[in-house]
Amino acid sequence: MEKKQVYDESQIQVLEGLEAVRKRPGMYIGSTGMRGLHHLVYEIVDNSIDEALAGYCKNIQVVIHKDNAISVIDDGRGMPVGIHHKMQRPTVEVIMTVLHAGGKFGGGGYKVSGGLHGVGASVVNALSEYCEVEVKREGHIWKQEFRKGKVASDLAIIGDSDSHGTKVYFIPDNEIFEEVEFDYDTLAQRLRELAFLNKGIRIILKDEREGSEKEHEFHYEGGIKSFVSYLNRNKQRLHPEPIYVEGIKEDYIVELALQYNDTYSENIFSFANNIDTIEGGTHLSGFKTALTRVLNDYARKYGYLKENDKNLSGDDTREGLTAVISVKLTEPQFEGQTKTKLGNTEVRGIVDSIVSESVSTFLEENPGVGKIVIEKCLVASRAREAAKKARELTRRKTALESTSLPGKLSDCSSKNPEECEIYLVEGDSAGGSAKQGRDRKFQAILPLRGKIMNVEKQRLDKILGYQEIRAMITAFGAGIGKDFDVEKIRYNRIIIMTDADVDGAHIRTLLLTFFYRYMKELVDKGHVYIAQPPLYKVEKGKNNIKYAYSDKELQKILTEMGGKDKNTDIQRYKGLGEMDATQLWETTMNPECRTLLKVTVEDAMAADEIFTILMGDKVEPRREFIHENAKKVVNLDI
Repeated sequence: MEKKQVYDESQIQVLEGLEAVRKRPGMYIGSTGMRGLHHLVYEIVDNSIDEALAGYCKNIQVVIHKDNAISVIDDGRGMPVGIHHKMQRPTVEVIMTVLHAGGKFGGGGYKVSGGLHGVGASVVNALSEYCEVEVKREGHIWKQEFRKGKVASDLAIIGDSDSHGTKVYFIPDNEIFEEVEFDYDTLAQRLRELAFLNKGIRIILKDEREGSEKEHEFHYEGGIKSFVSYLNRNKQRLHPEPIYVEGIKEDYIVELALQYNDTYSENIFSFANNIDTIEGGTHLSGFKTALTRVLNDYARKYGYLKENDKNLSGDDTREGLTAVISVKLTEPQFEGQTKTKLGNTEVRGIVDSIVSESVSTFLEENPGVGKIVIEKCLVASRAREAAKKARELTRRKTALESTSLPGKLSDCSSKNPEECEIYLVEGDSAGGSAKQGRDRKFQAILPLRGKIMNVEKQRLDKILGYQEIRAMITAFGAGIGKDFDVEKIRYNRIIIMTDADVDGAHIRTLLLTFFYRYMKELVDKGHVYIAQPPLYKVEKGKNNIKYAYSDKELQKILTEMGGKDKNTDIQRYKGLGEMDATQLWETTMNPECRTLLKVTVEDAMAADEIFTILMGDKVEPRREFIHENAKKVVNLDI
């Protein structure tokens, strides 16, 4: 990257004002919940990362202060402080108070940039109760203050300095956000990701809050090669080092790291200018095409595939693959409002050619790794054929042929999936109560006997041989794995209802693992829920009965009833089977008064890691996870 671009007031272009941000914050940061709150930090950090991409910044520090204020400090060039040619105000003030004012709009400030196209700093300022900027530049330290997006003090020199950089300090506005409490782990996840994607950069995260003081440094000279090693650290790797590819073509930089493990799922993460392209795009399709072609060519050249053998499919070549692909380009085109799919058509061919050439060369030079990878693909291919035959057993002939539904399913009478829901119930006794207590019009019940198979350790052909899993697939009616079509599901809500004990939690985790690995769209589209049965029944006299769903709620109910005395009867439910049909309906199944938790996956990377730790073969990572998280457990029956 060139380091000779000028970065001063002439590069900052103004597109429009800032009025709407406080009125409609969700349009700019996604939500006013926890996700939007953390997004504020990412916006400021993205500006520092842009300085790093341009070659001027090496160190970034993020501090969570005692009052949940945030500081982001970098050693970049420092925001320009000169008078802006159009606005006739200091440029730092323009950056902080005018929407779409930044060095990312063709003015020559940055060749490559991430972030929300320059809205970052001004949006953070608009949504902060207080914000201040300190700039070290041109031998001085400059400072300016803002309140709720408006200028609170003019830019002034407050000291001298030979160094350079920018510090942004802000207090999120509690009138805007539902909660102003930053989660350290959430910030650490994204900052670690940025450090991996920008090799050599050093990012420090520090928490100064009382009782949770800690600090982490993220610095990876290996870049995305280290990223893949990190993602695979709890898995059994098939070759010791990730395959690493780096190529520059015209103004495009392509980086790829990949490594196979002994699992049966693929985990490919794609980024464009540091932005997580969750929906993929042209860079991802270019990589997939190249990998499938290269592995087939290699397998044929060295006799792993004979003349009459079918080619390996894309799925075969990606089973057990962990990969990160990162592209950096000057004019990214992101499809959709959320910028999660890269649309530049030329990127597909560029990625394809760089990956093809580099991976082919690597396999030629490392025949041992080539043999391991091809053998893994061939086993996957044979298992795919077996799974195809097994899958036919789970397909319903037509949506209305109820004879093909599992015998133990108590279906609902409505055929409208929008209003239908199915309860997956642990055990026959609870299943019986649920069947009697339900509203038969729209609620279906599928009892599950015992714990289902741990799908993390099995291939699809083995999974499809398991009766309880086949029953779920058939009942849902939408297929499984690559054939899964969320549009065909027969129930809008799939509700997991298990006991509030260790076994119930285990069954819940097994079911969530199955949905995440083989019916991921169920989770992505918000169709999976967890029922919340009560923990206590509190009875004072004959007609005064209340249910508590937590210890805190129990104390509240007892206080409302005038305290606990000899007329107070408290029943602790150990399982769903202890409730009769009426109680189960009133507390857990009646849409008028029940509580359901919707299962969401904000971060696919974190979800994959947790399922691998909890359900995989390695004991040590699981022991560490339990040790670290035990203190967070609120209610657990032993």
